Amino acid sequence: MSTLGNFVWSIADQLRGVYRPHQYGDIILPFTILRRLDCMLSPTRDEVRALAENLDGGALDVQVKRQTGLAFYNTSEYDFARLLKEPEGLRANLIDYISHFSSNIDVFERFGFEAEINRLEEKNRLYLIVARFAEVDLHPDTVPNAAMGDLYEHLIYKFAEASNEEAGEHYTPRDAIRLMVDLLFAEDNEGLLEPGTIRTIYDPTVGTGGMLSVAEERLLERNPQARLRLYGQEINDLSYAICKSDMIGKGQDVGSIRLGDTLAGDEFFDKTFDFCMSNPPYGVDWKASEAAVKEERKKDGPNGRFGPGLPPVSDGQMLFLTHLAHKMRPAHEGGGRAGIVLNGSPLFTGGAESGPSEIRRWLLENDMVDAIIALPTDMFFNTGIATYVWILGNAKQAERRGKVQLIDASAMWTKMRKGMGSKRKEVDAASRDQIVKLYDAFNETENSKILKNSDFGYWTITVERPVRLNFSASRAADLDDRALAKALGKDTDPAPFLAALAGMGKQIYLSQDTFIEAVRKEFGAAELKLTPAQYRHLAAALGEPDESAEIFTGPKGNPEPDASKRVTENVPFNYGGNTLGDAGRDETTKAYFEAEVAPHVSDAWVDTKKTRVGYEIPFTRLFYTYTPPRPLTEIDRDLEAQIAKIMGLLREVEA
Repeated sequence: MSTLGNFVWSIADQLRGVYRPHQYGDIILPFTILRRLDCMLSPTRDEVRALAENLDGGALDVQVKRQTGLAFYNTSEYDFARLLKEPEGLRANLIDYISHFSSNIDVFERFGFEAEINRLEEKNRLYLIVARFAEVDLHPDTVPNAAMGDLYEHLIYKFAEASNEEAGEHYTPRDAIRLMVDLLFAEDNEGLLEPGTIRTIYDPTVGTGGMLSVAEERLLERNPQARLRLYGQEINDLSYAICKSDMIGKGQDVGSIRLGDTLAGDEFFDKTFDFCMSNPPYGVDWKASEAAVKEERKKDGPNGRFGPGLPPVSDGQMLFLTHLAHKMRPAHEGGGRAGIVLNGSPLFTGGAESGPSEIRRWLLENDMVDAIIALPTDMFFNTGIATYVWILGNAKQAERRGKVQLIDASAMWTKMRKGMGSKRKEVDAASRDQIVKLYDAFNETENSKILKNSDFGYWTITVERPVRLNFSASRAADLDDRALAKALGKDTDPAPFLAALAGMGKQIYLSQDTFIEAVRKEFGAAELKLTPAQYRHLAAALGEPDESAEIFTGPKGNPEPDASKRVTENVPFNYGGNTLGDAGRDETTKAYFEAEVAPHVSDAWVDTKKTRVGYEIPFTRLFYTYTPPRPLTEIDRDLEAQIAKIMGLLREVEA
């Protein structure tokens, strides 16, 4: 593969001076695809031409499929060999050739290939490029499908390097995919080994098709008689073209790879699948899809693919998470499984009843999270951050129901001999087997935790403390018009009231009731009247915080909460051994308050109307191992040694 990739890449030498390095892919990739298709068509070319003399359209499609086994064809009289025999007409003949592919081959228009052909002809490079590609045998007998997929990805990586792009935007490392596939297949091992078994797999961010290709390879390694039908959707034109070409080479239905924004429009809205896989972009906003997503959510309601909740517009990962959950085959039809690679934020981002929390709540309360695996850092081409594989399932085995397995595989890797972008580590076969064995065993170990779904739930309670104010009538002169209007009424002349208050002097009152009674007497003497509510508003306006004062109360005699002292606390569902989950809210939050809050702030209370439900998956905290600090004597000894070394060096300088 390295030799073949370097040979195809070397053809780009013919483009120097005419194209800049970051433009080479616009030529090399479509020509590689064309040559692959040309080699595949070679054995049946004459047979297809004969059929085309009497048939066209759908009838020709059916007969070609029936007689050649191919889902595509080309009715032109040209191929690479014939094109080179007529160099003077090469441009027109090549355009004629690509225009005579069956209608399901729409990949070349995605590259703007005809315009590039014209440019190559104009710069006197077209014949050189066609001649060099004619030297490459890309027939499946020479270059198997798996190797062809590797060739595409090798070229994409090289072109991404040349243009300072991120290769990871187009494809996922094979070692990460193999791990995901093995984890997905782990629960269906027996069924996958049955002769003639058929399964479907879907990737909504299919890229160049690497996930689908590896899944098919892994299945055929286990069971050569099995059949995996591949489906995918891709937003990028070039990735779509490469993926579709690769699927054609595998004999897949070319209509199963579709172009479009998965979030804005599900091209497979009427289908569900046995397996789903995805490596969506991390930290990428979904503004372009926002209007369509919100409209679909409004139309489909809570049962739609975005019904559980919406994440912040700045990051669309969790939209793909809920999308995959909806694309799994329903449990009553045998169930489905999904695997998705995400960064750390979907585990915990967002507070109680936020969009992300509600998505986690929906997944966990519907028992769809099977396992989450922490991968090593530096695993992907375009990021070195921590990443996690989520495994979803809607028909778990009995021992896994109501539970989630967390696996810390962050230390299970080998170092690559040569890094590729941000990728410096890989999960080799031994590490992959170790991870899959941990999953299969479903036991508590140092690297494997088994938790109940309810263990991830919590209530956010709001703890209030009362306002405590002292009061003085002398502050009335500093009140603004708005405060006076609220206390005395909009149409009331404040002058006589202010005069009466001025007569009360600068005495400080620590009791709301005592102060109001004193004001009432003063106003009564001046024949002034206020309602009970106005007296409270006036007292509040003339009050200042004072922890030594009595509690300030509202119209019903209840303490008024002090917003500046308000705090929230997260109370785990399982606090105090609660086994009822959300159903045990009142008893559990009361026990938490009495044990954790009341002993420290005796005047606090919980505003139960503000209690909210949240879910988070504190992966790192669950695997945290406390490491005690070094003994002080050991640290002192090291410091003394370093000081002695420094002093010795100073003496040498002085000498």
